[in-house]
Amino acid sequence: MQFTGKVVLVTGASRGIGAEIARSFAREGATVVVNYLSNATAADAVVAQCQALGGDAWAVQADVGSPEAVRAMIDAIVQETGRLDVAVNNALRHYAFDPRRRTAFDHLNWQDYQAQFDGAVGAAFNVCRAALPHFQRRAQGCIVNIASNLVEHPVVPYHDYTTAKAALVAFSRNLAAELGPFGIRVNCVAPGLVYPTQASGATQESFRESLIAATPLRRIARPEDVAGPVMFLASDWSGFMTGQVLFVDGGLVMR
Repeated sequence: MQFTGKVVLVTGASRGIGAEIARSFAREGATVVVNYLSNATAADAVVAQCQALGGDAWAVQADVGSPEAVRAMIDAIVQETGRLDVAVNNALRHYAFDPRRRTAFDHLNWQDYQAQFDGAVGAAFNVCRAALPHFQRRAQGCIVNIASNLVEHPVVPYHDYTTAKAALVAFSRNLAAELGPFGIRVNCVAPGLVYPTQASGATQESFRESLIAATPLRRIARPEDVAGPVMFLASDWSGFMTGQVLFVDGGLVMR
């Protein structure tokens, strides 16, 4: 699964799942663009790790919620490297996965949903729109969007977050249907709870243990468990797959 000569953009890559995805692509020889919002120190550390693993890498600050910032970022990538092969939409609007403190439906406002839509679908929309002309010019490209297994198995009803991720799946499938004739593939990876990450840090041990007991593979996903399927969907090994959702949750969702 060599990515030598390929240029990969990973959004929200300064920590957690995004950082592991970036490192995994670098390990296979890719040139990795580590997008981040505010933590330049963390992003630079990921870049150094990618370079130590044998890939080229650099960090780019851009708010993926801003169409102008995303367009400038992708144009700069193509100007610097001459190409963009893979876009991984991983950036996450802040969310605390804590069943004890989740907001029940009768306390949610539409603005809560809208914020998650903007963070999940809006950010992916901005990246895909900016990347599309470059993909079309070369009649190839790969988009991998990070969804959630909660869209099929809402073990905790995180209403606003899960609804937005379900919309991201629909967005991805529509895009796959439209862009397939241009040689552009669009797929999703849908993890379950991934621990440890900043977002999952508040999830109490008792809940994690109950989730492990209900999971056929009897553990919780680690960031590297998510990176592998992302790389598969970005590789030639999945060259005849588009519009698909790979659930990465140890068997909680079976389809």
